Amino acid sequence: MRFYNQPHAYYCGVDLHARSMFTHVLDHGGNTVFAHDLAANPKIFLDAVAPFRQGLVVGCECMFAWYWLADLCEDESIPFTLGHALYMKAVHGGKAKNDRIDAAKIAGLLRGGMFPMAYVYPRAKRETRDLLRRRCFFVAQRSQLIAHIVNTNSQYNLPPLNKKLIYAKNRAALKIAERFQNPHVKKSVEVDLALIDALDVQIAELELYLERTAKVEDPQAYARWQSIPGRQDPGAGAPLRDP
Repeated sequence: MRFYNQPHAYYCGVDLHARSMFTHVLDHGGNTVFAHDLAANPKIFLDAVAPFRQGLVVGCECMFAWYWLADLCEDESIPFTLGHALYMKAVHGGKAKNDRIDAAKIAGLLRGGMFPMAYVYPRAKRETRDLLRRRCFFVAQRSQLIAHIVNTNSQYNLPPLNKKLIYAKNRAALKIAERFQNPHVKKSVEVDLALIDALDVQIAELELYLERTAKVEDPQAYARWQSIPGRQDPGAGAPLRDP
């Protein structure tokens, strides 16, 4: 684990949320010079830290809303570091927890050289990564639906499904009316199959879009991905890797 240990004049800890950000600033001597709950707004944040801009470093925990704060700091030439959420819990380990305390802890970890760093993913590639993650989510959902059909078949001790249901032709050959007698069970499997078919369409379109854009946005990473030995066809459900 890497820790941020650069000296600064001011250390700004931000307990960031979707609509608010408790901001705590310590000076080099450990004295609190600012501690307020702010709206999660770029202008409000910059106005609040304006007196401390010279020698300021900003840190926040890795959560879903950190993109805009990282980009704002980059645009304003303010050093920014992202905290590894899991290791931050292990490091400060306090029993009491609220926004004010968490912001102060983050500032204290920055000042003490004990701020566990997470990777600040480059802003130019974040959207592609998020889209890849979305694809993985859809693939996982499809796998769960297929597993549910297989488990339902086993639940009633029916003959095994010898062909993989990931392929549309095998699903089309599945004779639901003959295999499942109970109308409720039959309806459950029909719903699963309908959702799998819909996900197939979305996943295929998403993969085609990702491959076309990846060739343009990052051809070197795309070429490396293509060179992985044993790489399966994405259409078969193999998870694409982050570029």
